Amino acid sequence: MKTTTTLFKALAHDTRLRILNLLLDGEVCVCHIMEILQLPQSTASRHLGILKNAGLVMDRRSGTWVHYSLAPQMPPPAMQILDLLGAHLPTLKTCQADRARLAEPEVRRKQCD
Repeated sequence: MKTTTTLFKALAHDTRLRILNLLLDGEVCVCHIMEILQLPQSTASRHLGILKNAGLVMDRRSGTWVHYSLAPQMPPPAMQILDLLGAHLPTLKTCQADRARLAEPEVRRKQCD
């Protein structure tokens, strides 16, 4: 089981909170995360690795791309915190803009499947 310290360290960065916000509605390709958050691949991978190590996200490889989603079997404290974040993050202007960008057709048209 992941430690509480690991969990809170994973949540202690704006970029990782923005990534979790994007994953609240389901699976997202790393290419979309990179585009929406304007991150280079190495930075996106580092943040996603920290979230994965904390047990918050899981990945699925599809060809050359990796798709991320919230982990279905996260530790109970993580589930409780994520419930709180899920209610709060969508109210923040930056997170609203990220989710609106994810819904844009030109972002979703990217060939990552």
